[in-house]
Amino acid sequence: MKNSIKYLGLIAFVLFGLQIQAQDRDLDNYRLPDKRGINVFEAPKDTLTDFDGVHVRIGGSSTIQFQAIDHENSGQPLKEIGDNFNLATANLDLDVVLYDGLRMHLRTYLSSRHHPEPYVKGGYIQVDKLEFVKEGFLEDLMKKVTLKIGHMENNYGDAHFRRSDNAQAMHNPFVGNYIMDAFTTEVGAEVYYRDRGFLGMLGLSNGKLNQAVDNPGTTEASFLAKIGYDNYVAEDLRVRLTGSLYHTGKSANAYLYAGDRAGSRYYMVLENPEATSSGNFRSGRYNPNLRNELTSFMINPFVKYKGLEFFGTYERASGKATDEASDRDFDQIAADLVYRFGNNENFFIGGRYNTVEGTEIGGNDIDITRYQVSAGWFLTKNVLAKVEYVTQDYNGFNPGTILHEGNFEGLMLEAAISF
Repeated sequence: MKNSIKYLGLIAFVLFGLQIQAQDRDLDNYRLPDKRGINVFEAPKDTLTDFDGVHVRIGGSSTIQFQAIDHENSGQPLKEIGDNFNLATANLDLDVVLYDGLRMHLRTYLSSRHHPEPYVKGGYIQVDKLEFVKEGFLEDLMKKVTLKIGHMENNYGDAHFRRSDNAQAMHNPFVGNYIMDAFTTEVGAEVYYRDRGFLGMLGLSNGKLNQAVDNPGTTEASFLAKIGYDNYVAEDLRVRLTGSLYHTGKSANAYLYAGDRAGSRYYMVLENPEATSSGNFRSGRYNPNLRNELTSFMINPFVKYKGLEFFGTYERASGKATDEASDRDFDQIAADLVYRFGNNENFFIGGRYNTVEGTEIGGNDIDITRYQVSAGWFLTKNVLAKVEYVTQDYNGFNPGTILHEGNFEGLMLEAAISF
């Protein structure tokens, strides 16, 4: 409790001491956290920067849901759940312009389903110019190159740009994330090259979610890559297509599908009676347990014509746990169709289909299917209200498991603030 009070006191002090810088909150080469950041993927690249000294942008998010979901299965008893509010989640973001073309980002989860105390999600340094080396240094090259270094969210696939990141739910047209939710934070670096709509990225990380110097040799470096194209092919028609790769040849525990410590939006669905909200924080998701060796690739098409947008995902994950002799494969397909309308597209309706198929440890072939229908209203560019109907079915699981013939369905209401 004392540590929490000290932490909040420090935040209040920083907010007060830096409030004079709050007038200009739009930074260079920066994805805005409000409505204007929707359908922005990698942070934009612009060499026309305006630097007049160190500038600190303090932002954050706060989100709460009302859950009215029922669940059932065959066999094992389930946790009794009712209709009520979930824990309100909160983020604190610090973005600091350190020099011309040099920026830092840091995100802290102040309140999350998994942790009762504030903790740092991750952060990075973004380099868009090398003016700090020498004025004009490699200027022509840096017009097309960006470098990110940090303990950060890896840029695998495009789906993570549309997912809810704890309290940051402004860019997600739905309440829940994918069934197989690819998200992890590792120490590494990514180099981007962009030219006339074409994008290429190469990245390298140490493959660890939990950083430590002990147990050397149990984990090797992970390799990331992305290639794609994103441009307006007509006045009202934007097309983006990317392919991404994540590979680790050796890991004590690969966290690509278990790296989100914030937790799922669907609280306590298909959990046992002794389950706790923080201890069983991945309800409704599926981790394929490809822990030791993992290769995943994801293809994401995105098309937006006026107010109508389509975002798709095809993903294949292959790998094995330490004691397995051969690889197992999992395939995930997802398709979002969203229509935005009204003044400044302040309203939207949408539907999502998401399915996962694969082979579990032991040889069972399973599949999970989810349907989501949503509607939303931006009261302002910083405030969003959403409603979602979700249904999810589990097939092929062993009769002795809690997911055997499992299903959950119902309504979610969500209010999100981001600034």
